Amino acid sequence: MGTHLNSLNLIGRLCGSVVLLLALAAPVHAGGGLVLQNDTCILQIDFYSAHFTAYQPETSGNRQFCRELPATGDTLFVLDYLHQTLKEVPVSVRVVRDYTGQGRFVKLKHLGDAATIELNTVFYQPPIVRPDASLTVEFDFSEKGDYIGIVTAGHPSNGRTYTTVFPFRVGASSGGFLLPLIAAVAAAIAAAALWRRRTTAAAALRDAIA
Repeated sequence: MGTHLNSLNLIGRLCGSVVLLLALAAPVHAGGGLVLQNDTCILQIDFYSAHFTAYQPETSGNRQFCRELPATGDTLFVLDYLHQTLKEVPVSVRVVRDYTGQGRFVKLKHLGDAATIELNTVFYQPPIVRPDASLTVEFDFSEKGDYIGIVTAGHPSNGRTYTTVFPFRVGASSGGFLLPLIAAVAAAIAAAALWRRRTTAAAALRDAIA
């Protein structure tokens, strides 16, 4: 009986460990300027805010993405302004390779000087005013990897400029990591069920002989 319980406890701990790995592998929307609010991706630019959506129409149709882009190729970034003043001020969008090593914890201070930013820039949309409250930019990503988005917005009266940064990944969906873990969970559950069946059958046999 003690061996039976110890084996079940071991299998239980295995299942718990795999579930924990699954939780840790889930995308974390923290740091930078992107936050998840009620399943909606929101870009915060100081006191401004905009609904942020990324599309990859050639590979994913109308599916919407936030921080994880599953493939390289043609990508659309859409900013739908939630703060009405954004319609009146110039907004720029820049994409750089993540050369900081900070990952999802990257902040503006980690980007260095203007020359370093320019050296690592792969896309730049100069400041533009969009009275229709929607800004769309398009870029064809040719390489997988980690990138950083940089969005700036002016102030309507005092001449100040506000900047936010947000990390994102191209061509590295978490699904490739999750599938083996899901398989491990299924295997652990199947092993536990098989052990219970064998133990029950052995106990029944012993009772019948006795």
